[in-house]
Amino acid sequence: MPIVKRLMDLVIALLAMILLSPVFLIIGILVAFLHGFPIFFKQERPGYQGEIFTILKFRTMQDLTDEQGVPLPDAQRLTKFGRFLRASSLDELPELINVLKGEMSIVGPRPLLVAYLPRYSPSQFRRHEVLPGITGWAQIHGRNIITWQEKFDLDVWYVDNWSLWLDIKTIVLTIVKVLKWEGISQPGQATAELFMGNPPDTNEQSSSDNHH
Repeated sequence: MPIVKRLMDLVIALLAMILLSPVFLIIGILVAFLHGFPIFFKQERPGYQGEIFTILKFRTMQDLTDEQGVPLPDAQRLTKFGRFLRASSLDELPELINVLKGEMSIVGPRPLLVAYLPRYSPSQFRRHEVLPGITGWAQIHGRNIITWQEKFDLDVWYVDNWSLWLDIKTIVLTIVKVLKWEGISQPGQATAELFMGNPPDTNEQSSSDNHH
């Protein structure tokens, strides 16, 4: 990773942590009261070169289960406050800690589920050639309302065309998108449908099977 990108990440993350510390505190208290402890949602995600790390977010769901102890669907566990956190992207604030630890960048492809790793084609897997980001090129071009293939194409385009100016542009446009609350979720989904892999009749999928 270019040194200038890492320096920008550190400066932005430190300033944001300091300036937004009251927001962190207020959200933490509300999450504890409305969703319970722990206040952070922790999940393993693939980072640079697919290396696994633990992502941090504010919890947006309650721990609700059915009679067999199986968690209820996300849409039923997601609270009104949780929807607000997601719509405003405030649930992502703890990821600044991941940035400071060097596990994430401010801008980069979003870190997705570990389960997706064997489902990528070789070209799609290239999204892991850079650190994952809190926001990214795909997020300002549709976020959760575009297709998985469109997201991956945008992620790989970012990998191939990275520049400091591109990161600055992405950050500015992210702020605009967040203020407009655009692309928060797909119709009928709490966020977005799962990525189940590429169609089996495509060359991409054939290459993916060979790669993984």
